[in-house]
Amino acid sequence: MKKYKILIIGGGTAGIMVAARLKRAEKNLQIGLIEPSDKHYYQPAWTLVGAGTFDMQKTIREEKNYIPKGVDWIKDAATAIDPETKTVNTAATGQIGYEYLVVAPGLVMNLDGIEGLRDSLGKEGVCSNYVDPEYTWEVLRNFKGGNAVFTQPATPIKCGGAPQKIMYLAEDYLRKNGLRNKSNVIFATPGTVIFGVKDFAKTLNKIIQERDIYFKPFYTPIKIDSKNKKIHFKYSQSGINSCVGTEDNRIKEEVVRDTEIVMPYDMLHLAPPQEAPKFIQQSKIAYQEGPSKGWVKVDINTLQHLDYPEIFALGDVAALPTAKTGAAIRKQAPVVVSNLLHLVKNNKLGEKIYEGYSSCPLVTGYGKMVLAEFKYDNVRDSDPILSKIFDTSKELYPMWLLKKYGLPYLYWNQMLRGKM
Repeated sequence: MKKYKILIIGGGTAGIMVAARLKRAEKNLQIGLIEPSDKHYYQPAWTLVGAGTFDMQKTIREEKNYIPKGVDWIKDAATAIDPETKTVNTAATGQIGYEYLVVAPGLVMNLDGIEGLRDSLGKEGVCSNYVDPEYTWEVLRNFKGGNAVFTQPATPIKCGGAPQKIMYLAEDYLRKNGLRNKSNVIFATPGTVIFGVKDFAKTLNKIIQERDIYFKPFYTPIKIDSKNKKIHFKYSQSGINSCVGTEDNRIKEEVVRDTEIVMPYDMLHLAPPQEAPKFIQQSKIAYQEGPSKGWVKVDINTLQHLDYPEIFALGDVAALPTAKTGAAIRKQAPVVVSNLLHLVKNNKLGEKIYEGYSSCPLVTGYGKMVLAEFKYDNVRDSDPILSKIFDTSKELYPMWLLKKYGLPYLYWNQMLRGKM
């Protein structure tokens, strides 16, 4: 059985960043990285792909070009983790041992988490930037009017702002193409507010009002009836939604049973329910009960596992009370690397702390973006340098340029190389 000093599960943003930083710090470290994919995707640009303003091919590169030199690429899928024997099982390679383990396989889409989703997705107007942003753009281009419904599940999702970003872009597209007066744009969410951080929510609420967008909180999607082009929601607030049954029911939603609302759609964009990979959920390293069930159990500041000190986790798979974004990983990776190296050298944890930083570049139209940066407890945490020049809680053209050109460049050339 092959054994590594440090074994990393996952060759996405988190795994590659950690591997690159480890190698830059200690070039002689023996590191293995388990990742089955040939391709590496820059998913933050998929919102722009879905709105026809970014080339999908430019979001895809060869994985081999980003595996750091000196790191063993185990081109295989992890299937089980046994923290007692310090081994990882794989689909084809067999068992691999480790002294220290970094868990970063990301999350997976659960297309069976909403009734009818698997059968309806990718056809007749049901689209998702999380799965196929090019089809989203096709749906938007062919949209002739009616209900454009944008929604998300009650599960945690990566980039929690993405379902509303494409909604703002679609609304802007319809306006620019003379279709807005024939269209109802609806954002339905299980959440209670448009955004959790007050400064940014204030801007977004103003946008929703000014652009005549229907905002539907407490709406959890439970079923897609593609034959009749209707989506069913469970309404989680007691009482009846004030928009239903009023004279201004232009979107033709109706209440069936006590808490179920049915809404017709002509375009439906949604984020599928998301979860940790099954081998994580079934492992002892995941929470077995409670609100974080299935996600990796780590200290939210040190990112060290709470039961197995030789294990660290970061990225989408970690049970952290913050948004699952690439920006969060950019702040998590240095903490994991610093604390892990300190543990390797001194047999005790380093003092580097992660405070929950994440960011959501909220594209609110073509050429407009709000840069929402925050940390644990929904506290605003804007970049000190940017904040001196811009009020990032407002819609700004320079932030759009950052999203479209700056961030992809930094991702491929700095983040994945362990330089930032």
